[in-house]
Amino acid sequence: MSAVVVTGASRGIGKATALAFATRGIHVALLARTTADLASVADLATSHGVSALPIRCDVTAQGEVRSAAARVLDALGPPAAVINNAGMIRRASVHEMSLDDFRLVLDTNLTGTFLVTRAFLPAMLEEKRCRFTQVRSISSTLGWPRAAASCAAKWGVVGFTKSLAEELRGTGLAALSVLPGSVDTAMLEGSGFIPQMTPEEVAQAIVYAALDAPQAMNGSSLEIFGP
Repeated sequence: MSAVVVTGASRGIGKATALAFATRGIHVALLARTTADLASVADLATSHGVSALPIRCDVTAQGEVRSAAARVLDALGPPAAVINNAGMIRRASVHEMSLDDFRLVLDTNLTGTFLVTRAFLPAMLEEKRCRFTQVRSISSTLGWPRAAASCAAKWGVVGFTKSLAEELRGTGLAALSVLPGSVDTAMLEGSGFIPQMTPEEVAQAIVYAALDAPQAMNGSSLEIFGP
């Protein structure tokens, strides 16, 4: 039975995605910063008859990412997919945003994606299969007021993914991005947008990108906006 890694798995889209994989009979490694919430998600996942490995991990911390990857590889082997979902936002005008907040947003959304990908990539290359699926938002293609740091980071993730996809050509691996519009999660609060999708609906697209999409979609960005 295959396994997948989901970052930001304690709530919202990450939680829904982990459970969607579990319903497919796939083991899940759950990475997030909130231990109690992870334990709850792990319990829900195991109710579907799969293994769930909850690991507290800050994706911006290189040492924690390396340690988490080692635990996953030891317990579950090379994953069939890595879902880079962990993200956050700080809303402020450019002239009002602190450097610390700007760096935190970039580190969580962009650097975290790089660190997690780098940690698992060697083992996945040896398997000559597997996929990286980055979950960001339509802000990866647009700009919004009071969201410059978030938009910059998310645009960066798409560029990173397209470059990674080129490196992966011919290896059996692939990299894709899933870019949802407004989703009913905590991150939408304060945006002024009305949610058009549930986390569970987005999770369906993520599972498709990670498991079912044809290999020819390597490097693609899937934009989804709701029914």
